[in-house]
Amino acid sequence: MKIEKIKPIPKYILDLIKKADKQDRLNQNSQKRFYAYLTTNDKELVKVTVAVKNKGKNWYCKQVAIHGVNSKDCFIKDIEYTWIAGYSVGWYEQGLQKQPKYYEYGNWGYADDKYFDPFAPIVNREYALKFEKYKYSLANEYTYQDYIKYLRIYEQYPQAEYLMKLNLQYYATSKTILKLIEKNKQFRKWFIKNRLEIYLKSYYVSTIVSAYKQNKDLDKTQQLERFIKSFSKNEHYREIKELFNGNIEQFFNYITSQQIDVSLYIDYLNACKYLKLNMQENKNKIPHDFKHWHDIRIDEYSTAKQKADEEERKAFNLKFLDIANKYLSLQHNLKDVYISIIPTSPEDLIYEGKKLHHCVGSMNYDQKFVREESLIFFIRNKNKPNKPFVTLEYSLKNHKILQCYADHNSKPDSKVMNFINKVWLPYANKQLKQLAI
Repeated sequence: MKIEKIKPIPKYILDLIKKADKQDRLNQNSQKRFYAYLTTNDKELVKVTVAVKNKGKNWYCKQVAIHGVNSKDCFIKDIEYTWIAGYSVGWYEQGLQKQPKYYEYGNWGYADDKYFDPFAPIVNREYALKFEKYKYSLANEYTYQDYIKYLRIYEQYPQAEYLMKLNLQYYATSKTILKLIEKNKQFRKWFIKNRLEIYLKSYYVSTIVSAYKQNKDLDKTQQLERFIKSFSKNEHYREIKELFNGNIEQFFNYITSQQIDVSLYIDYLNACKYLKLNMQENKNKIPHDFKHWHDIRIDEYSTAKQKADEEERKAFNLKFLDIANKYLSLQHNLKDVYISIIPTSPEDLIYEGKKLHHCVGSMNYDQKFVREESLIFFIRNKNKPNKPFVTLEYSLKNHKILQCYADHNSKPDSKVMNFINKVWLPYANKQLKQLAI
């Protein structure tokens, strides 16, 4: 095809496009409407894609792309493609814009054949049948977007017509399927036998080939293929892949036979790992009654975890008490209205937080206390030593008050703040020096 051989849209084609556009009511308000028609350019069959637009009562139609059956490049004009916005068309030449778009050059240009081919209903499909070599191609019945691709493949593999007759045009551009049909008589028989199921469920090409070669059920083969694709991409399943040495099919067959999903097996695997079971043994890796052993292992895990948590909690509480005793001398209960008390357990923080409605018992202050990053002190009235009143956080590194709050995170009154800043803080810093810390 040649640029100089491009002809205006014939009137009868314009009428066909108008008619198709009028019938396509779903796209009437769309800013991106495309149709196509077949014609000849320098004796080559080409598909011309046109853009359509309404402005007021006026209807506009313009050629934007031309693809030839035997050409590696396509011709384009006033059209742009981006991954985000898709196809955009400029209408400066038609007077619908004040300025041309950056991609409107006013002339036809070249582009790679695989681009600038939006979905566009072809209004005269029967035109291709005028060419002797496409006479039996059933191209007038091919409805997918890659129409030009179908004709190219048909020239190389006339068996594509066979798939069209079987109502399987979805596979008519698959060279893998066409090669098998051409060279393998057994595959042709198998394909015809399963054509209804293939038509109804639109299997992957790879599924069809695998099911045939391995003599397996199409549905199960497709399920496995989908599972492998999703499973392989998910990093959360890495431990399962390692456990089954990358044999995802074995794992898929196991969970399918046991009627369970991946998440249930992950729960089971985590429990077994915590219990330090040998997962290389089949009785643990693939128990014959998964649900039964899942419940047992989860119960064992819960019991062991609870026991470990209790032991860990006891150890943490002892550590907390050690730190409290270490800094016990920073307490202050001399002649004053107020006293300061250091908590001796995480439970003391929880109680303080609940009574004063703040977060000292729930935001890892116990962890900071044990790590000796900061200490918590309770300020109490001397005559009510057990009633929560004010809570403060003290920095061991900087020897200063980090925060100090009364009920509902309110600021303590001036008398309390005077005690904290003028009485307790100097006293605490002095005691800290004596501890040589």
